[in-house]
Amino acid sequence: MINSIQMRRPPLVLVVDDQEINRDALGVILEDDYEVIYAENGQEAMELMRANAQRLSIVLLDLMMPVMTGFEVLEAVQEDMILKNIPVIVLTAEKNAELQALKLGAADFIAKPFDLTEVILARVERIIELSEGRQLISAAEHDRLTMLYSRNFFYEYTERLYTYHPELHLDAVVLNIEQFHTINALNGRDFGDDVLRLIGNEIRAFLAETEGIASRFEADRFEIYCRHQDDYGALLKRFQDKVTNVLHRVNIHLRMGVKPWSEGMEPIILFDGARAACNMVRGNYQNPLMIYDESLHLRELFNQGLLDDLRPAVSERQFKVYYQPKYDITCDPPRLSSAEALIRWDHPVLGLLMPSSFVPLLEGNGLIGIVDSFVWNEAAAQVARWRDKYHVIMPVSVNLSRADVFDASLIDRLVSLVKDNDLEYRSIKLEITESAYTENAVQVLDMVRRLRELGFEIEMDDFGSGYSSLNMLSEMPIDVLKMDMKFVRNIESSDTDRRLVSLILDIAKYLRLRVVAEGVETEAQLEFLRRQNCDLVQGYYFSQPLPPDEYEKLIEKEVQYSREQAVRREEKDDDTGTLSENRW
Repeated sequence: MINSIQMRRPPLVLVVDDQEINRDALGVILEDDYEVIYAENGQEAMELMRANAQRLSIVLLDLMMPVMTGFEVLEAVQEDMILKNIPVIVLTAEKNAELQALKLGAADFIAKPFDLTEVILARVERIIELSEGRQLISAAEHDRLTMLYSRNFFYEYTERLYTYHPELHLDAVVLNIEQFHTINALNGRDFGDDVLRLIGNEIRAFLAETEGIASRFEADRFEIYCRHQDDYGALLKRFQDKVTNVLHRVNIHLRMGVKPWSEGMEPIILFDGARAACNMVRGNYQNPLMIYDESLHLRELFNQGLLDDLRPAVSERQFKVYYQPKYDITCDPPRLSSAEALIRWDHPVLGLLMPSSFVPLLEGNGLIGIVDSFVWNEAAAQVARWRDKYHVIMPVSVNLSRADVFDASLIDRLVSLVKDNDLEYRSIKLEITESAYTENAVQVLDMVRRLRELGFEIEMDDFGSGYSSLNMLSEMPIDVLKMDMKFVRNIESSDTDRRLVSLILDIAKYLRLRVVAEGVETEAQLEFLRRQNCDLVQGYYFSQPLPPDEYEKLIEKEVQYSREQAVRREEKDDDTGTLSENRW
């Protein structure tokens, strides 16, 4: 029966000597334990080394040969990233040549003539064992793609540098690639690997100019422990320019965080700070560099405190929902139409916190869904209370974050929300930011279509912030455009913004979409929007966001106005003998 277990092949040894008698002598010594191949000169040796680079365990190399000497072979091997890992024992009768050979990378030497067989075998065996051990360590020690240190070895060596070389004041630098998963998805993993190799090579080139070490962590994070640089902006530009110039067909953006050396601060703490700084500039293409300082440290402590307080804040109902009114300006006077639900955090220590203090933080940590759910439930319950109290439906818009849109249970949750409060779907309007449509657009569009088919009204928030194309807009299942407030802010002073607002309103009219203009603060802004046939506005000109009890005063005022109008119509109808319908 044939044994299914293959025997391990013996180590492969290359013997290089121009004298046949020497080749034969070494062959006799080695052939019982090793597979032996032969070359007569350095040129043949290089060809055999390249052909057998993956299997070759050791080379026994004569120094004095025609065509190409052993010294020339050693020099060529040292310049080859693959061949330099193959150990070489030089064969020489000249004592003066040994030191030069060792300087050129030789692992050991065997003196000619070959008189002690046991010594030769022992030297070959020892060098092969040492080489195999080094290769195993190197494989674990270095990242395969970039040849930078792997995570565990990097931290081990940073600790050694910190402990044994305190005179080196080394900074911690973290370099990240923006949206690397998207780069991989669009261009393929091989292209992504090319990006990583390119950055790794440039980091090694930088370290060759200064003191320090580097590592690649996870997919796209690089950590560098190096001497202080006077201008880290220039260093980031160096890495960015390298990527841009070589891979110019794809837009690749890097960001960097730095924690400078501090007396008594261990490397692992420095890198915690550098990572925090790097995370702070995620998505910031205008300012992709952050130096960690005391103010950043205080901000990090503040943010962590908010994250720790999040769940107690929900259970203790510290979050408050405010309502900013939207007014219909197609009639005169403008009429209260609906509201946008906006979150506030009534923190027991910090006081009333605006959304800018905590919403981006929660989004970045994947926790925004907790607050979104709170707002949805509060808003739906409030619409139901106003309906029961005033016998009118006051629709409320709530925000859907990108995380919400990709939640498989989103539709079921929103349907339950409407049914539990005995509402119609049109009572809850769903606002989705323009930028959300650009990430996994097919999945987002499918989800939005299903919500719209149920009866929810869909509003695109922050339209004009710079992401969607007109072609994409025509395909989006939406009902309302909410024009970004930056356009409205400048329409009194900027002819360009006035033209842009007019263009957006024309596009919306062509697509049969209503438009909400945000941030209206002056009568001049309002009048311009009315002349351009804008449908709805919100902003401080009419009202700031209000707590529910204060918003109710606006509802009461509107209800009273509707009653007065109804009375006038009835009186007019009595005079004319016709009937008209109450519009509110």
